[in-house]
Amino acid sequence: MLKLLLSVLFSLVVYLPSYSCFADDDAATLLKKMDELFRSKSSIAMMKMQIITPNWQRTLEMQSWTIGMDDTFIRVLSPRKDRGVATLKKDKEMWNFFPKINKVIKVPPSMMMGSWMGSDFTNDDLVREVSLVEEYQVSKRIEGENYRLTLVPKKDTVTVWGKIEFIVNQKTLLPLEQSYYNEKGAKVRTMVFSNIKDFSGKKMPAVMTMIPLNKTGHKTVIEYVEAEFDIDLGDNVFTLRNLQTRF
Repeated sequence: MLKLLLSVLFSLVVYLPSYSCFADDDAATLLKKMDELFRSKSSIAMMKMQIITPNWQRTLEMQSWTIGMDDTFIRVLSPRKDRGVATLKKDKEMWNFFPKINKVIKVPPSMMMGSWMGSDFTNDDLVREVSLVEEYQVSKRIEGENYRLTLVPKKDTVTVWGKIEFIVNQKTLLPLEQSYYNEKGAKVRTMVFSNIKDFSGKKMPAVMTMIPLNKTGHKTVIEYVEAEFDIDLGDNVFTLRNLQTRF
């Protein structure tokens, strides 16, 4: 609905990282900005998703609506065979609608980490069931021209990630890279943020590239084509009735 770049070799050779940690509330404030970067109080966006594998590629065009961190609605516009497929998330519940079979399927919590539309993004990535600020302890340190945010799950947080790291530019306070680690401490995927654009007066990365490190030649690219923020969406967007609307 959520990408980061950093050369480790460059940071080791050119910069000597500062390991002085900031107060937790300072780190949490920056993490909240990452949490809300693509959402704000409300948003509506047109996006393209390109799924790339060694054997095939496909591109989806879709539109999304969000209110805060709680409600998300995504509808696929193209290609024709996927047109009308839609996803609704309200608070902690999520449903998918498949027009070909005219069926709404509720997504159980156990499937939130499953692939969305065959991409390298999970259901949770797209609808953000979990607020990073609420579910993770975060610390911050300086590394050259960037901040490194390290997120560790709180005791009661249910997640497959043992750790998440953001690299954030100090000057722009925009993310460059986001890395996900399993419970054994191994990095399993990286999201790279690029192509900073101005959308309705808000600067943010227009492109997010998710790269699974255990699947050679696979990646998924989401590009924000248009986006508006903090607008009145009305009460009828985030409903099961709208989810099943044919167009």
